[in-house]
Amino acid sequence: MFYNTFSNPWMIVVIAILIIDNLKYYLTTPGAFLALILSIPAILIAITFHEFAHAWMADKLGDDTPRRQGRLTLNPFAHIDPVGAVLLITAGFGWGKPVQINPNNFNRTISIKKGNALVSIAGPAMNIILAVIFSIIYGLLIRFGGSFLATTTGNVLIEIIVSTIEMNVGLGIFNLIPLPPLDGSKILEAFLPPKARIWYQEHQQILYIIFIIIWVTPFASMIISPAIRGLEEALVKLIRIIAGV
Repeated sequence: MFYNTFSNPWMIVVIAILIIDNLKYYLTTPGAFLALILSIPAILIAITFHEFAHAWMADKLGDDTPRRQGRLTLNPFAHIDPVGAVLLITAGFGWGKPVQINPNNFNRTISIKKGNALVSIAGPAMNIILAVIFSIIYGLLIRFGGSFLATTTGNVLIEIIVSTIEMNVGLGIFNLIPLPPLDGSKILEAFLPPKARIWYQEHQQILYIIFIIIWVTPFASMIISPAIRGLEEALVKLIRIIAGV
């Protein structure tokens, strides 16, 4: 989603600050570095399924571009951008390889703007679905895991599952922010009146700057934290129901 980030000098400065701040945290907080290592599977799962969902939806709508480019696969190497993945670990944000589509190939039964919206929403929707699936797995482990959960392997598995839930919740909600370059911007465009949509498209650079400002200040947390907290609370209730606690 931030594929062209390094063309913006201000973003380079922001990224450098975030990397330094995050590395300081990982090196000085007990257990933080181990948690970081255990989050790598969660990162691979979240990004891979997110980008695959974009490709799958485009293909279902009649655009074979992702299929021809090898994106209809759950092989992480087809979707992971090395720089984006490293930054997700070190800077707290990152991106996968963007799925290229050709809206002109969409079935004639759907408009281009609605097709773009469906392709865009597929990624965040997949992340939320994954969060639910891993919550169910977590609940089942609590209910039937028994003594296995007290072992080192059991603890590691639980940490990876929890990290996967949190990663998918965060990535899914974050991408719904209706500002470029996030998926939410394409979703919003589909519902805007013609004049408003034209204005929105013509002011992408300004909106991108607004996004950067929101992202590097507490505003981003203020905007998405209630949604993340609400979804996580619902998942905790689901886990408890399944676990029988």
